[in-house]
Amino acid sequence: MQLLKRFGYYFIGVALGSMAVLYFWKNKKVTFDYGMDARTLKSIRIKKRIYSNNAKEVLQLKNIDTSYITAVLTRGDVDFSKSKPRQKPCAEYYITGKDSLESMSVYVVRCDSTATIKDIFLK
Repeated sequence: MQLLKRFGYYFIGVALGSMAVLYFWKNKKVTFDYGMDARTLKSIRIKKRIYSNNAKEVLQLKNIDTSYITAVLTRGDVDFSKSKPRQKPCAEYYITGKDSLESMSVYVVRCDSTATIKDIFLK
């Protein structure tokens, strides 16, 4: 019986602690970017974004808003087989959209202080 009481107290403590952590973190902008895709996309999103002439043409011809590009860079998937992440001085990444943006892909060149949207591909 002592063992069951200990487990009960343990689980009550874990539940209360989890609720306290969720309460304090709910109002903060905390992200847990531990995966390779998440780290890459975050590093691209926080840099100054520049659009190449090709990307600007596609945006104008297809009447696409830059919010779609932001959505791809937020919830996209980095295709590392088509990317060149170790290229110096600027790494290049091929990012495909998910869910409703599956038909859009973006080719991004990430440098130290800027991220250049080089090409936008639509299926």
